[in-house]
Amino acid sequence: MSLTLYYHPLASYCHKVLVALYEHDIAFEPRIIDLGAEEDRAELGALWPFRKFPVLRDHERQRTVPESSIIIEYLDPFAALPPLIPQDVNDALQVRLWDRIVDSYVHEPMQDIVLDHLRGAKGDTSGLRATLQTAYGLLDTQLATRPWVAGHAFSMADCAAAPALFYAHTLEPFPEPLVHLRAYFERLMERPSVQRVLAEAKPYFPMYPFHGAIPARFL
Repeated sequence: MSLTLYYHPLASYCHKVLVALYEHDIAFEPRIIDLGAEEDRAELGALWPFRKFPVLRDHERQRTVPESSIIIEYLDPFAALPPLIPQDVNDALQVRLWDRIVDSYVHEPMQDIVLDHLRGAKGDTSGLRATLQTAYGLLDTQLATRPWVAGHAFSMADCAAAPALFYAHTLEPFPEPLVHLRAYFERLMERPSVQRVLAEAKPYFPMYPFHGAIPARFL
């Protein structure tokens, strides 16, 4: 496969795809996009008019694949290692469900809080923070009986959870009683693919508006 990933090393949805690529040991050409540069915006817009990353370009098949979950689904059949979406229909449904839960109720509220800060809006983010706390509680319950969020194998849902929880916990810390969630977060952070993504993001962390809340061990 001849692949180019259009992304930014700081962006959480890009982290999600990078974790999957590193889990599968799939080679790709990285193309870092600076959305503040018109030339980069034009290059990304030529591939995906919404100008959002990540976007994967499969040169061999002449396919452009946007959206993090769809990119992971697209890559999964080509991987030699265990799939991130199980073959069993019911297991696959659980992975897709928890991928959606993490993206909708952790990833999106987290990004909205960050965007509110960047825009200087200083709006009321209490509802977004309440959504994060509700999601934390749901994840803690789910993780009480399994090592990974959708079951006993690392999956696409965990690729989503790693960056979502990494950034979310700098905005809204995990409550102390949620021991299963806290232990899960540590398992994610110990995953070699996740460690690689965070190491690559490290030079860019000062650009994150809540940089001061990132634990020292990641800096």
